Formats: sequence, C-alpha cells, structure tokens
Amino acid sequence: MRDPVNDKELDAGHKLFARPVTFMLSVVSMAQLPTPDLPEVCFAGRSNVGKSSLINALTGQKGLARASNTPGRTRELNYFNADDRIRLVDLPGYGYARASKTDIARWTKLTRQFLAGRQGLRRVFLLIDSRHGLKSGDVDIMSMLDETAVIYQIVLTKVDKLKKGELEKVTEKTLTAIAKRPAAFPGLIHTSSVKKDGLDELRAEIATLALPDHRL
Repeated sequence: MRDPVNDKELDAGHKLFARPVTFMLSVVSMAQLPTPDLPEVCFAGRSNVGKSSLINALTGQKGLARASNTPGRTRELNYFNADDRIRLVDLPGYGYARASKTDIARWTKLTRQFLAGRQGLRRVFLLIDSRHGLKSGDVDIMSMLDETAVIYQIVLTKVDKLKKGELEKVTEKTLTAIAKRPAAFPGLIHTSSVKKDGLDELRAEIATLALPDHRL
C-alpha cells in the first residue's frame, strides 16, 4: 500500500488547482493529439461513472467538463491544461451509450489506442462506481494497461451513496482484485463530487506527476 499523501503533497495539490484549469481541445483521432510536451493524466471509466462531474469538482469549475445524465455523452478525448504543468484528459466512457454501434466502436478504438500508446501519459485514473464495483469492461481495460505497462490508479466514485459498511466491502474487494496486477498503483481513492470527498487526495496525486512549479 502507498503511504497516505502527506501535508507537502496536499499543499502542492492545492496550489496546482488554485490556478485556473482551461479547456484546450477535443480530439476525435490520434492524429489530432497535441504534442506530448507536458505530462498527462487521464480519467477513464464506464459510461455514467461520473468522470465529467469529478473533473468539475476537482478543478472547482462547474462547467469545465460537460456533465450529463445521459450515459456516453463524452464522445471525444477532451483536453484540459492545468497551469502549463500537466494536462488532464477526459476519455469517452466505455460500456453503455446511447449511440450507434459504429460510433461506439470508434470511441472504443480511439480510447484503447490512446491508453496503449500515448507518450507522456503518467497515470490513468480508472473511475469505478462504488455502488457496482469492478465490471468486466473495467477488468478488460486493466488487463490492457497491465500488458502495456501503463500505471493506473483506482478511484471509487459516488461514495456518498454508500453506507460505511458497504464502502468497506467494495474497497476490500477492489484492493484484492488489483493486488497482483503489475501496473496497478497501490491503494485507491474514495471520491464524491457532491460531498467533495477525496478531492484533496486526488489533487495531491496529480501534483506529484506535474512539472515543478518554478514560481514557488
């Protein structure tokens, strides 16, 4: 298990996200990806897991990422710039989406190409709905990331909707499932976009991957 984030890391995370995070571009093909001249982290997960809501809560900017009650609304790779030190990427959700099979296949292919071969990708934050736990689609993504040696960290979302005992069970089950996976980052983060749980910890993790802040 990773040691809990310390005060220095928490402070670094606070300072990184105290500055505005800006939308850069939406990408629908690998050829449109920006030059990998900054570290990148991305947010992946099943449709309706709460990726856009988490990014908005993380950055303190309500409308930065387009959140929707309609599963599968995010249909591109959406790039955000955090203080010219790191980029955040909101990936299309996998699994259920109200779209044609052709569109779903295209988004899935783009997501897998990105995850498997993006230079400068420092970590994948794999979002899992805490009410449902790991599903087969999540396990497929984890296996691909294990094969390509891309580090991923599990982020349980919507933890405010669970009772304490239920959260402990899904946490234990998830930790057991990733224990022997080679690319899985040790430990996971509990988050709630509504209650703001876990946001400081997630900001701190991202700050450890960003370029140094030379203004400090």
